[in-house]
Amino acid sequence: MHGNESTGTKAFLDLIRLFMFPNSFDWLKEIILKECTVHCIPVLNPDGAFAYTRVNAQNIDLNRDVIDMKAEESRVLQKILAQVNPSYCFNLHDQRTIFSVGPGNKPATISFLAPSVDAERSLTEGRKETMKVIAAMNDLLQECIPGQIGRYTDEFYPTATGDNFQKMGHNTILIESGHAVGDYERKESRKLTFIALLEGLRYISHSKNEVDYRRYFDIPNNEKKYLDVIVKNITLGTEKTDLGILFIEELKDEKVIFVPSVDKLENLRDYNADQFIDGTELHFIDKNDAEKWAHIHFN
Repeated sequence: MHGNESTGTKAFLDLIRLFMFPNSFDWLKEIILKECTVHCIPVLNPDGAFAYTRVNAQNIDLNRDVIDMKAEESRVLQKILAQVNPSYCFNLHDQRTIFSVGPGNKPATISFLAPSVDAERSLTEGRKETMKVIAAMNDLLQECIPGQIGRYTDEFYPTATGDNFQKMGHNTILIESGHAVGDYERKESRKLTFIALLEGLRYISHSKNEVDYRRYFDIPNNEKKYLDVIVKNITLGTEKTDLGILFIEELKDEKVIFVPSVDKLENLRDYNADQFIDGTELHFIDKNDAEKWAHIHFN
């Protein structure tokens, strides 16, 4: 759906590969395929994927086009939705490194959401069914990455795909593939997204022991208290402070590069990061001076 969010596509291709060849999961595949038919759109936004942008070639965010359907891709999606009429949908996205999970503000390597159907965030039966699937996936992933699973905000977005699919009666599980420490190629979140998809399908096809939907709310909310680099105790003018750096992804010569950007100049004692640097000896005249240093230093 978003061209610069490819982890879900890779994870689903891993899932397809699992089903294509004999392996130790044959027993599980048999259970799933006996009860489920799985349809896949690996890439909804090929132009955005080629340009590594969130939007398509017409500068339209497909995740905000479900009502107006200005984009051809949105019309194709709605046509397939009507043909398949799915009981469940998996809506796959990537999320930035800024998201954390408290306490300790570990990186949110995976985040889940059962989208709302209205501004009141009503607990419809469809949302409850979605929450059960997410709770099952969370139970398994907590064994792999304890404390690194977050719950994305369930604020209602009237034009968003997931919210409207849920409203239409298609139980929609949103997965946000996030960041693990040092994993800028997202190999870890790719693996975990694959595990989440497989567990979600297992639960949907074989949910004799139902999970209590209320366990969905045991997943802590995402916070925005994670940075790529924190430089501690720099001097800015005459004051001591911290410098927080985020890497911005850009496509250059057909490769994704990470461009450092100063995101915060404040006391960051409540923040976590991939890397901490002692900045006691660093003295900057003003904010522009600090931003210039950060760009040169991390480039």
